[in-house]
Amino acid sequence: MASQFFNQSIAQISVEELAQLLKSGSTELQLIDVREVEEVAKARIAGFEILPLSQFADWADSIDRFDLHAETLVMCHHGIRSAQMCQWLSYQGFTNVKNVAGGIDAYSLLVDPTVPQY
Repeated sequence: MASQFFNQSIAQISVEELAQLLKSGSTELQLIDVREVEEVAKARIAGFEILPLSQFADWADSIDRFDLHAETLVMCHHGIRSAQMCQWLSYQGFTNVKNVAGGIDAYSLLVDPTVPQY
């Protein structure tokens, strides 16, 4: 990912708002987790597609399988890598991308303590 993608502000969603959306059972959400496979093995939220940022070159060309206009929520451990991904997705034409503020760490602390912290 080139640094040119990282100069715009991105929308955020809190982990509490994420929990509400997941609880509602909305099928219109696109959920992307950019953490490494080893991280996902430690702690995971069901429904997220795993696209490790370190493997960007392997999956970047297939990003068009996602709907450009659907609500797309991106998560990582704390929110830094997912913010980078959100900016890249916006650059690719995605119109409704949000970063999960605080990532899975905040989700574990504030929403579901059964999700392990690491």
